[in-house]
Amino acid sequence: QVQLVESGGGLVQAGGSLRLSCAASGRTFSSYTMGWFRQAPGKEREFVAVIHWSGTNTLAADSVKGRFTISRDNARNTVYLQMNNLEPEDTAVYYCAARSSRDSGIYTGAPSFNYWGQGTQVTVSS
Repeated sequence: QVQLVESGGGLVQAGGSLRLSCAASGRTFSSYTMGWFRQAPGKEREFVAVIHWSGTNTLAADSVKGRFTISRDNARNTVYLQMNNLEPEDTAVYYCAARSSRDSGIYTGAPSFNYWGQGTQVTVSS
């Protein structure tokens, strides 16, 4: 069983920055492909960014590309989402997710991830 705990959300003005963190329990964090998803009120959960368990491959949604960066620190069992130049449209609950299957794929669909955090609220004011 993997537990994921997000932190770093909050209220920020448009154009500002936040860094989200997701701390994972367990001794096999380096084997997990990690992702960030978000869900705005009245909308479906959507993919934001993913980093392969090897750390060599990342992918971001078109809507955040060039503004958001995903990274990981295996020594700290933590994955990060650096969010710059935030826009009001980025307002959502952000979720961290882990895929425990150690394979070569890079996944963007929520069903591909089998562990989820409780979410952290990000609000961007205009």
